[in-house]
Parts: sequence; structure tokens; C-alpha cells
Amino acid sequence: MSEKSPPITIFHMLERHVGKRIHVVMDTSYGFEGKLVAVTIEPPGIWLSEAVATVLRSTIAQPIPQVVSREERSEIFINLNHVQRIEVLHEEMRRTRQP
Repeated sequence: MSEKSPPITIFHMLERHVGKRIHVVMDTSYGFEGKLVAVTIEPPGIWLSEAVATVLRSTIAQPIPQVVSREERSEIFINLNHVQRIEVLHEEMRRTRQP
């Protein structure tokens, strides 16, 4: 009989991206961008270093929210209960997104 592996969870998925830069969308109008340094289960959350608060805007002509401004932060804990979306930023995307 073969051993079944446990189902993958959001925590396993996030742990694979530790050390990478991510963008966490909290609401339709703001989020945080930074380097994922830790994932916690209790309370469910993530730690970002080199964090930047981002303001997002969308219009009728451009319905996909775009980053319109940034504000420097240092380290931040984000509770996963308040997250809408998490995007892993690739090296090419980071260069084009920086003003």
C-alpha cells in the first residue's frame, strides 16, 4: 500500500516562495509589496521585509488595478484572513514596476 501525501495547503504554497518578492492585495485600493521571509500558521499570516505599501487604482478603460503610488515600510506582518490576492513578482516584473 502506498503512502498518500497530505493535501497541499496555502501554507505549503507560501513556504515555497519564501525569499521571493510578492505583492499582497488587501483591498481593491491598497496592498503591500515586499520580500516574503516567514509564514505562520497560528495566527495565519506572513511576514514581509523591505515592505512597500501600494495604492491601487482601476478605471473603466483599465479595469485591472495598477499600482499608482508607493510608500516605504520596513517589516510588516499581514494576517491572511484579510488578504484578497497574493502575486509572486518575477525579476522582470519588479524592474518594470519600479518608478
